Amino acid sequence: MYGSHVHWAAARARRFYGQITEEGDGEDSETEDWRLGDKQSPERGASRRRSEDGLAGMSTDGTVLEHALPESDRGLAQHHGHHVLFAGFPGVPGNASVEMEPEGEPFGQYDDFHTIDWQRDLARDRMRHRYIVKKRQTGFFDLVRQFHDAWSGWLCVLLVGIVAGGVAGVIDIGARWMEDMRFGICPEAFWLNKDQCCWSSNETFFEGDNCSQWYSWPEVLGAQHDSAGGYVLAYLCYVVWALLLGLLAVRLVRTFAPYACGSGIPEIKTILSGFIIRGYLGKWTLLIKSVCMMLAVSAGLSLGKEGPLVHVACCIGNIIAYMFPKYGRNEAKKREILSASAAAGVSVAFGAPIGGVLFSLEEASYYFPLKTLWRSFFCALISAFILNSINPFGNEHSVLFYVHHERPWIFFELLPFIFLGVLGGVIGAAFIRSNIFWCRFRKTSRLGQYPTTEVVAVTLATALLAFPNPYSRMPSSELINVLFNDCGPSEGIDLCDYKRNFSSMSQAIETSEAGPGVYTALWQLAIVFVFKFLVTIFTFGMKIPAGLFIPSMVLGATMGRIVGVGMEQLAINYPNWWVFSSECTAGENCITSGLYATVGAAAVLGGVTRMTVSLVVIMVELTGSVSYIVPVMAAVMAAKWVGDALGREGIYDAHIYLNGYPFLDSKEEFDHTSLAADVMEPRNNVPFSVITQNSMTVSEVESMLKETEHNGFPVVVSKESQYLVGFVLRRDLNLALAGARRDGVPGQSLCLFTAVPTGQWSGPPPLQLRRILDLAPITITDQTPLETVIDMFRKLGLRQTLVTHNGRLLGIITKKDVLRHLKHLEVEDLEQVPFH
Repeated sequence: MYGSHVHWAAARARRFYGQITEEGDGEDSETEDWRLGDKQSPERGASRRRSEDGLAGMSTDGTVLEHALPESDRGLAQHHGHHVLFAGFPGVPGNASVEMEPEGEPFGQYDDFHTIDWQRDLARDRMRHRYIVKKRQTGFFDLVRQFHDAWSGWLCVLLVGIVAGGVAGVIDIGARWMEDMRFGICPEAFWLNKDQCCWSSNETFFEGDNCSQWYSWPEVLGAQHDSAGGYVLAYLCYVVWALLLGLLAVRLVRTFAPYACGSGIPEIKTILSGFIIRGYLGKWTLLIKSVCMMLAVSAGLSLGKEGPLVHVACCIGNIIAYMFPKYGRNEAKKREILSASAAAGVSVAFGAPIGGVLFSLEEASYYFPLKTLWRSFFCALISAFILNSINPFGNEHSVLFYVHHERPWIFFELLPFIFLGVLGGVIGAAFIRSNIFWCRFRKTSRLGQYPTTEVVAVTLATALLAFPNPYSRMPSSELINVLFNDCGPSEGIDLCDYKRNFSSMSQAIETSEAGPGVYTALWQLAIVFVFKFLVTIFTFGMKIPAGLFIPSMVLGATMGRIVGVGMEQLAINYPNWWVFSSECTAGENCITSGLYATVGAAAVLGGVTRMTVSLVVIMVELTGSVSYIVPVMAAVMAAKWVGDALGREGIYDAHIYLNGYPFLDSKEEFDHTSLAADVMEPRNNVPFSVITQNSMTVSEVESMLKETEHNGFPVVVSKESQYLVGFVLRRDLNLALAGARRDGVPGQSLCLFTAVPTGQWSGPPPLQLRRILDLAPITITDQTPLETVIDMFRKLGLRQTLVTHNGRLLGIITKKDVLRHLKHLEVEDLEQVPFH
């Protein structure tokens, strides 16, 4: 079974790793020549040449023949007449051939909640690519295979884009239909939402927002829509429908896919940084999150589906990646596909393919080479094209709240725009602290044991409080659409109740004083702002799919529209003020209140997520004009500065730290003076678990594996000298020893990590484990500054590094050790820092 896990050529390449079975999925394979540099030893250089030349001993079907092995290794296979383990192959005699897959090792190599070894997997894929290039001249099929390998990345992201666009279209249509089902039904065709139902009628004009084809629930039950009894029935149906949808969503998540809850972006960022979370991107998570996303949004909760769409797109990318062994069997390469998938998720969420690529680059991805940039752009483009072709909202756009402002903004408006940015930063910081406080309380109290009860309670409270206010009652996307757009002469809502003079030829129709309905709407919007802010604190983090983009935009759009109406009335009532007199012509409106809503939405979203460039591009793509890029940039930067002054972490980073994921943010700066000796484990002369190269028996190594939980063990010359020889992974060691035990190797056999045993050995034949030994582990000295160590973990993607002093092994540093130390420097309480 494990024979297919191995790159025999890589096993002979002493410059990176000699092991064959690996503990996890890795990432893209780039060169690892930095391990050797120009100062490699002659023996190691010769070993490297043998490794590359050994590719010639590999058959087209992946068979490694005996003549591809050095003669010394063929002799070792017959040592004392005993079958020796070759790097995890149980019971393989020296004259046998071993079947393997040159594309890479199969999935399942890393344990759950472990970090991948980027450099190891990058080197592994490099060897796979060398093999394919070397074999392309042997036949036509090998040439075709090389072309397939070169284009498989583009084909993979093409499929991801097509499927992501189709799934997003289904989700948008289903969510819109279920949202309208809270208010009524189309009896002639129940599968139509309200707009589609009214489009199917022959009526030209509708009374209010109703048409004869659409029946509200009071009308279905025989009551008048405008009567007191009809209002009570509508209220009751709204609450009951919301409870049913919320209950169904949480039960599906709890029963079938616990990972389908939440936004998913914190976990996606952690996974893209090299962390393994088994099942988080699986098919059940994809199915349940897609369904429950529609249910949760339709329940009227203060959440959105835009954030979860990123998770759904990454699930699609993960599943499709397994169709291509180049990506499915290498976690590093797979992360290229996941980065492109994240871009596609934002693309279908906002209809912003360029913003999606920048989101993946700025916010989500940890490793983003140039080829991933182009593939992400291609994937986002395809997904946006597919979604536009489906046209889920019937407006020829991929979002419901697409808006296009035509009136230009005025220079002095930069002041209120910056003011909105400051408010957005304050609101974002306040929301992050409140939500993290509540989520921490949920994790540490008994409330976390009753997720279904919590969802039902929050859904009930939201429905009861939202229905009386017409702006909190309407779906969030529809509310954003109302706030973003300017009022036309035919608008019948209170927010557009202006004292218009349609008979005057000297005054523009859109220019008029606010009527009583506008002031009523402003009070209602202020109540909506407070209500949405409070209820979103309790909603985000529950065990249902819940995005934060739309609630943040609702808060910002509400705040911005209030400020915009205020500026509009100032310009109308005081046209002679110096700020208005030079820019505003009498009789014409120069203030676009909908633009303030757009800028406010960007400000609050930036304050909550701390996004900058990608957020500006997303908002520009939403408005369809680059003429408003300066107001959005000013507000977003102000929100970023104020938010960072009040709290360094965005909402996603805060949830990463709350959940204890080992995420080392590449944007964080380190300003302490710690050394590697302050971080390494063990400290204070605590015994260190090591393996000697030729003096420990199989039983002793097995006992060490049972007594410890380390992911790997340094191999030293002897316990007295502690001179470092290499590093062996726990999983490789377990597989090798298990195979040897099945072949009848006794516990008294020596475990050899050298070519031949030193001295005379009178016991049972030794077990040769040199093949699974990493002879070139990353090492640092105990006086290395921690800043350098952090840069090594960030830029090289290390799992661990060994600490030495004058060549003697002192300890080991893992990514979790670094994160734990950094947190300890902040809180001075190491025991309260949770990491998986």
